Amino acid sequence: MTTSEDTPRSPRVLVLADTDSRWKWGLLTARQLLPASVPVGLLLHSLRGPSAQQLADSGVEQQPTIIESIPAFVASEELDAVDVIVLALPGGGVQAVLHGLARRWNTPGRRPLVISGYVGVVYEKHVEGLLLRAGSDVILANSPADAESFRTMLAGAGRDPSVVLPTVLPFLGPADSAREHGSPFTVTFAAQPGVPGPRIDREFVVRRLIRHATLHPEREVLLKVRTRIGEHTTHREDHPYQLLGPRLGVQKPANLHVVHGNMGEVLDRTDLLVTVSSTAAVEAMHRGIPTAILTDFGLKERLGNHYFMGSGCLASFTDLDAGVTPRVDPEWARDRGIGPSDAVEQAQRRLADLVAHDVRHPLRPGYTMDNAGAMLPDLLGRYGLSAYGRELEADDDWASDLPSAVRSLVSRAARTAYRQGVHTVAPTLRRLARL
Repeated sequence: MTTSEDTPRSPRVLVLADTDSRWKWGLLTARQLLPASVPVGLLLHSLRGPSAQQLADSGVEQQPTIIESIPAFVASEELDAVDVIVLALPGGGVQAVLHGLARRWNTPGRRPLVISGYVGVVYEKHVEGLLLRAGSDVILANSPADAESFRTMLAGAGRDPSVVLPTVLPFLGPADSAREHGSPFTVTFAAQPGVPGPRIDREFVVRRLIRHATLHPEREVLLKVRTRIGEHTTHREDHPYQLLGPRLGVQKPANLHVVHGNMGEVLDRTDLLVTVSSTAAVEAMHRGIPTAILTDFGLKERLGNHYFMGSGCLASFTDLDAGVTPRVDPEWARDRGIGPSDAVEQAQRRLADLVAHDVRHPLRPGYTMDNAGAMLPDLLGRYGLSAYGRELEADDDWASDLPSAVRSLVSRAARTAYRQGVHTVAPTLRRLARL
C-alpha cells in the first residue's frame, strides 16, 4: 500500500519577475518544466510596473504578490521552504539575486535550485546578458541554436557550460495549430514598444497599414499594440501608434482596427502575421501561420530582424501589398526551437533530477570583486546590494565616496525597502512552507 510518505512531494516553486512579459514567461516556464508544481509569483515593485490589465492580458490567470526590493527577497527566512527559484529578470537583476543568495547560503547544504533564462528570442547583448546570468544553477536556452551559442560563450569566458538547458518558449503551445476562423483574411501587425523607435519610422508603419487596408478591402487589418496609453512595458515606448494615426490626417479605412490584449487570442484569428522582430513572429511560425519580417527599415542588429535571416520570411510592405505570404523554412525553424520538439520532456526530466538532489554547493556568481571590481559595485548598488551581496548600507564600498547626506539617504531607503519587503512577501512564503 502506498503511504503519504511514499508519495513524492510537489516541488515548491517561486517566480520573481519585474514586468508583465517576464511575469508571463516566468510563470509559464515554471508550469511547463515543473508540471507537478503550483508556482507562486512575486513581482518587484516599480513605479513603471505593469497594470492589472496588462497582467490579465498576459494570459496567466494568477495574480502576483508585490515585493519591494531584491534585498527584501534574498533576506527572507522563508526562502528556506522553496525548492526552485525562477528568476524572470534582466541580466543585472539576476546577477544581483545571485550575489544575495550566494551570501545567504555560503556553505554546501540544502538550498533552492536557481533557474534563469530569456523571455523571447535573443538578438542583442548576447555576451553581456549571458554572463550576467552566469552563476545560476540552470540557464534556459529557447532553441538548439541558443544552447550551442550559450555553451560556447560560457566556456570561452571560463564559466561552466553544462548549466545550459535547452527548452522552448513556454507560450508557443502545440506546433502547427493554426485555427480555421473563416473569412475575412486577417493581417496582423505585431507592434513593439521600441522597434522601430523614431516617430518618422512608426508613422511609416501606420501609413503602410492604411495603404494595405485600402488596397485590400476584402482583408481585415489589425494593428496589435503592446499597451494602452499610460501603461509601461519592458522597453520604453515614446510614440504610441494609437496617437500617431489621428495626427497623420489620413482617413482610417473601415477594415483597419487597433487591438489590445493577449497575443495568442489575436493569433487565433490571424492569417498573416507581420512584424519587425517581435517574439510574436516565433509564436506565429510555430503555429504554422504565414509570417512576414519587415525589411523596410533595413536588416539591423538594433532592430532585431537580423535574427530572422535565413528564415525565408523576410518581406517588405510592397511585397505584402502584392499578396506575398511567406512561410518559414523548416530547417531554420527546427534550429530555433520552432515546431515539434522533445526538448520540453528532456528538460523536465533533468530538472526533476536536479530538484531531487537539493544539497548543493554555494552559488558562484559569474562576476565577483576579483574579476569585475570596476563594474560590480555600481551594478549591485542599483539593486540595493553592496558589492559583497549585503543589503546596501552607507558604509559599503559602493557608497563610500558619496557625500554623507546622500549616504544617509541611501541607508535609510535600503532599510525601509527591506522592512516593507519582508512584511509583504513573508505571508506568501509562509504558505509555501506549509505545502
